[in-house]
Amino acid sequence: MTETEAAVWAAAFVDAERHAKLEVNRDSLIRLLETAPNPEPQAARLVDSLIARGLLVEFDTDGDLEPVFRRHKLLPLGEGLGSTPEEPHLHRIGHAGQPKVAVPVDVYGLWSFSWRDPNLWRSCDLYADDSENVAEGDEPSGATSDEVARDVAVHLPLLIAVSCAYLDPITA
Repeated sequence: MTETEAAVWAAAFVDAERHAKLEVNRDSLIRLLETAPNPEPQAARLVDSLIARGLLVEFDTDGDLEPVFRRHKLLPLGEGLGSTPEEPHLHRIGHAGQPKVAVPVDVYGLWSFSWRDPNLWRSCDLYADDSENVAEGDEPSGATSDEVARDVAVHLPLLIAVSCAYLDPITA
């Protein structure tokens, strides 16, 4: 990766707040680069090249996630910091004891153990099939792999932007 490509790549993660709102995409990144104090004249070409090479990942949280999730493994980078009495339904993830993001328990559970699975879609499959972990007298969640994937997908950009996770492309 050239120095310019590295700068373009880094710019993709600069605004965690916009990632949390799912407002970062190819077009917004190109606009950011073209309107920066030192505009990048080759922004579109560079972004397209990084996506084509798998160095940036593009997906629609409302679209078919299976193809993208089968090509990547989710690896956690942060520390699980648990929940708070004020927000018991959210589990915090951060670095050096400082929270960077709070996610629902299902996203936290998948984030915690996804490193064991061959790809992110398989992690969603396994998490959806909770029949082995249901207490006696309780019912399985009934969630589908697609529902689990959507829950993960809406939190994934922020998890990556705050360096609490990354997607590792599967090359074999």
